[in-house]
Amino acid sequence: MQRLLLALLIAIWPLAATATASPVPNLDFTAITGEALPLSAWRGRPVLVVNTASRCGFTRQYQDMQALHDRYAARGLVVLAVPSDDFRQELASDAEVEAFCRIELGVEVPLTRITPVTGQDAHPFYRWLREAHGHIPSWNFNKALIGPDGQLLGFWGSRTRPTSRPITRAIEAALGS
Repeated sequence: MQRLLLALLIAIWPLAATATASPVPNLDFTAITGEALPLSAWRGRPVLVVNTASRCGFTRQYQDMQALHDRYAARGLVVLAVPSDDFRQELASDAEVEAFCRIELGVEVPLTRITPVTGQDAHPFYRWLREAHGHIPSWNFNKALIGPDGQLLGFWGSRTRPTSRPITRAIEAALGS
């Protein structure tokens, strides 16, 4: 039985290694104001992608996202907020989300339009996370750190704050500090 298990592991190991080494494809998000936000424009820089919601118990994490932007943007970090209503906690329109984030919260990070992150209609970025890495947002404020080379460096759930030590360590490593 152990030999069979070992043989199976040896047979599938290259497939598992290849799946985890899949860089993010060249694809676009749509900015909350309507223009394209191509991930390729940020190639060579780490990008923290966070699925967000305005009426969630974790909405206070927008301040942490802004703090990361303030601390690391000059060194190359991009923090991208992806508002989503997949968990039924987003405002009704892009205009409301933009006003809430920009005016009420003072958030300056790039914002996308309200975007599906789960299921059949998930944005291609989130399909890539699912298919290449097995990560599916289970709630709002899941975080995916993409390295300068397009590789996934880490994925954290809602309860991990953007300014937590595991995330800032990964960001600093990606920035080369």
